[in-house]
Amino acid sequence: MGSKQPFERVVAEHGGTVLRVCRVLLGRHDADDAWSETFLAALRAYPDLPETANVEAWLVTIAHRKTIDVLRARGRQPVPVGELPAERAGQAGQAEPAGAGVPGGDCLWQAVRALPDKQRQAVAYHHVAGLPYAEIAQILGGTTEAARRAAADGIKNLRKNYPGGAPS
Repeated sequence: MGSKQPFERVVAEHGGTVLRVCRVLLGRHDADDAWSETFLAALRAYPDLPETANVEAWLVTIAHRKTIDVLRARGRQPVPVGELPAERAGQAGQAEPAGAGVPGGDCLWQAVRALPDKQRQAVAYHHVAGLPYAEIAQILGGTTEAARRAAADGIKNLRKNYPGGAPS
């Protein structure tokens, strides 16, 4: 019978992927908080995780829940009086995910954030985290085909709305 790897190795191995997913869904500022909350929750639950579990999918599931928590909390926060509506619509204060700064990269991440929630999540979980559609379906609470369709629709929308076309 094998043993689970130390939690520090789990963080080292999967921390970057979880952070990229959080950044795609939330932007840089909120992503750091969601990442921290993800690994705090994971640390508490790790001793009970079966040795056969897909650790990366488990972590992305936790990150998914934490990003939803952040988005809900953001919706309850008061809006400063001096803030212009145009700034809110553009999600002011959300820095770009890792990889932004490449030519056209800023527009790409804006286009990704403009996708409907399920499409954005499916694109992030499949194309950023590399999860199979069956695991994405479990995270999002639908069928494998629905997860595949959401990701395909997301890429189709990116190809239509992103000036440089969606990445392959």
